Amino acid sequence: MTGVPERLVEFVGALRHRGVPAGPSETVDAAAVLDVLGMADRDQLRAGLAAALVRRGGQRAVFDAVFDLYFPLGVGTPTSVDDDPDDLTDNLVSALAADDLAAQRQLAAQAVDQLGRYGTGDGPGGGFSAFQTLDRLQPQTLLTRILAAISAANSAGDDFTDRVLRDDVRRRIERFRGLVRTEALRRAAELRGRDRITRHAIAPAADRVDFLTASRAQLAELRRAIHPLSRKLATRLAARRRRARRGQIDIRRTLRRSLSTGGVPMRPAYRRPRPGRPEIVLICDVSGSVAGFANFTMLLVQALRDQFSKVRVFAFVETMDEITHLVTTGAADPAHLGTRILREARVTAFDGHSDYGRALRDFAAKYPDAVGPRTSVLILGDARTNGGDPNLATLRTIVAPARHAYWLNPERTALWSTGDSVAHSYGDVVEMHECRNVHQLGALVTRLLPA
Repeated sequence: MTGVPERLVEFVGALRHRGVPAGPSETVDAAAVLDVLGMADRDQLRAGLAAALVRRGGQRAVFDAVFDLYFPLGVGTPTSVDDDPDDLTDNLVSALAADDLAAQRQLAAQAVDQLGRYGTGDGPGGGFSAFQTLDRLQPQTLLTRILAAISAANSAGDDFTDRVLRDDVRRRIERFRGLVRTEALRRAAELRGRDRITRHAIAPAADRVDFLTASRAQLAELRRAIHPLSRKLATRLAARRRRARRGQIDIRRTLRRSLSTGGVPMRPAYRRPRPGRPEIVLICDVSGSVAGFANFTMLLVQALRDQFSKVRVFAFVETMDEITHLVTTGAADPAHLGTRILREARVTAFDGHSDYGRALRDFAAKYPDAVGPRTSVLILGDARTNGGDPNLATLRTIVAPARHAYWLNPERTALWSTGDSVAHSYGDVVEMHECRNVHQLGALVTRLLPA
């Protein structure tokens, strides 16, 4: 049995493992919050600790999930009112109709205990499943019964009121589904340990989710984060540009100035370079699961367009086509960019599988002037050629005139050059970096793109 301070330290460590960057100072703040608020009001404690530990958007969902494991509402097996599933359903209808959150939490605990147990339950190989619970209970099918119960207790409304009420009931049902998932995780954590469940059963913060494994909902959340992230990265790039403008110390001019102060260099003189804003060329593989990564990065770079003199975007699956006009403010709908690219751009020819060799050859033939001495080239793709010719010679020709050239690969480094991947071969020509999530992408954009 651990004490409260130890529990808090473990809680912060679990958050850190899931991508919430809570360090020593945040831990001290959280301890102060715990000392002031105490443990009497759990909802108040949750809000206080969140204020101390959550610093970025998209982290609150992770915080809530981990908080429910380390500061659970209850411990052990819940007290069941009735073991009859039909009575459980009737009670759930009444609790949802009355919007009684306390009753819903109790019913979620009963449902997991009665319907979610698998194997030998608390024994080896057993456990509790939120999916099994919800599949057997089917709370989404109770909408009509809940509406009828509400209508019986209230006077009938107009069509608009009925639609609002229907949407509200759907939200109540979804909230109950969340309570079931939370309870199943709590019971599993008691069996197998909080640390193990945190590591394997709680999704990381949005900026740590791998592009290649992100669900549709997670990709939608990432798209909503484009503009806040672009503002932060633009600030960093602007700061780098201000530092770069200062230049290096001009030794000769500094020594001349020092003659008026007895040889002491009181006023250093600097060489003041006047670099123009760089140009950016994106070459993006938009096939398969890589498309989500490419679409996000295209929109992010377009949002940063004010930091560069020119941005041009090219996409390919088998053939290369310029899509800059599709990735512009007002024209690019983040939710449908990938569909528009496949529909309006000429990126496929035969079977729709990536052909890096042909795409590079198309780029060199159709856009010979796209890359110049002020251009930074970013290539986005997993370097999987489906067994085709990687066409390394053409890639060398494309990037030779560039100021910088980098390849961002959304696959783990351990998977490079496995199967049909030729990542290391391409990496010998263009500096390649692992870029699996938004956190890595933000760091790479800030570090690699020229000021």
